[in-house]
Amino acid sequence: MTELLVESRASVRVLTMNRPGKHNALDTALTTRLLEELRAAAADDVCHAVVLAGAGPSFCAGADTREFAALSENRDAVAARRADLTAELHGVFREVRKPVVSAVQGNALGGGAGLALAADLMVIAGDARLGYPELRHGIVAAIVMANLVRQVGPKAAFGLVATGRILNGKAAAELGLAHDVVPAEQVLARAVEVAELLAGWSPMAMQATKELFYKASELPFDQALAAGRDLNLAMRSFPKRAAGA
Repeated sequence: MTELLVESRASVRVLTMNRPGKHNALDTALTTRLLEELRAAAADDVCHAVVLAGAGPSFCAGADTREFAALSENRDAVAARRADLTAELHGVFREVRKPVVSAVQGNALGGGAGLALAADLMVIAGDARLGYPELRHGIVAAIVMANLVRQVGPKAAFGLVATGRILNGKAAAELGLAHDVVPAEQVLARAVEVAELLAGWSPMAMQATKELFYKASELPFDQALAAGRDLNLAMRSFPKRAAGA
């Protein structure tokens, strides 16, 4: 059984984490495949948007800690490589200039919550469980922190990681994390619907919008304004869409 299912639906690429018996916990193989397929989608001119989903009852329950428990030697070297790989995965979502929509049901915990938030938009089930319970296990929500702070701001982010609070879909939406809340059985279909909408825009304009959005969210105001001004001029050369297209 492959750990990641890849399906093309016209201009939308659906990537489904496929370790349902382990709630799609992230081991090295799945993390590597996610990186490869996100970059493949970015390079494919036919693909204009991506949906990230999880097979079975959960989106992703976080890191597969049993993978390290099975190691008898070279644990430090393997842990360092895995940390590098995890950081690379959480950073690749911004490198992919096409919109990514996460389809979240069941558990999205720790690294799984981080993946859900790393996507540009999230569709979440009302009864989903999203949060960062790492401190309950004596560890730190470390690599996921960078995206979390940028998504919800410092106070809300610290509250989530410090208390281990688990959010349902409604609470995630109230914090601004989720774009849409639907029943669990509708999550994937709605996420694909949102991705199809995004894929229908001019690819050049959509990609430029995503790139500018992330720049503007982190630059000082005057620099963000200047970046917008530069894009305002550049987009005059974008191909024009026919009326009614």
